[in-house]
Amino acid sequence: MATRVGTEDNAVEMLEHLMALDYDAIEAYSAAIERLENQQWKAQLATFRSDHERHVHELAPIIRSLGGKPPSGPGAKAMLTEGKVKLANLLGDEAILKAMRSNEDDTNTAYQRALAKCPPEACDMLARGLEDEQRHREWIVATLEGRPVQDLAGRRPSSQRGAPPPVA
Repeated sequence: MATRVGTEDNAVEMLEHLMALDYDAIEAYSAAIERLENQQWKAQLATFRSDHERHVHELAPIIRSLGGKPPSGPGAKAMLTEGKVKLANLLGDEAILKAMRSNEDDTNTAYQRALAKCPPEACDMLARGLEDEQRHREWIVATLEGRPVQDLAGRRPSSQRGAPPPVA
């Protein structure tokens, strides 16, 4: 299901909807992690869920500063995003990742649109968020295609930019 987030005329409303979409993603990642058998995939999806949790925490004060009311949880779409994962569970781990790719398509689109017309207070956060969303989708696509994901391993979440690289 394609998202409409980022097409709003009102910037505060757009950020509120984006935050609700991040809540939806958190729910979908939780459902996927609970159902996956592959432990490495579970661990990776847990880091992606943490990125979405961070986005929610970063968006809330921005929305408040602009006079908006941050959502307190997922929107109506949560049932659809989580439902895709639950249905995919019947077909196994690969189907679950395909459902998550579809969900990440929506978050990538939403962050791209939002960044294109962001209020100045939100632009840095949205740029970092888009980098996270792109990294999530790239990992999922590479994993589904059976491509090595080492090239993505060096890309750290935006929250870790500027920190020293992890010690191997």
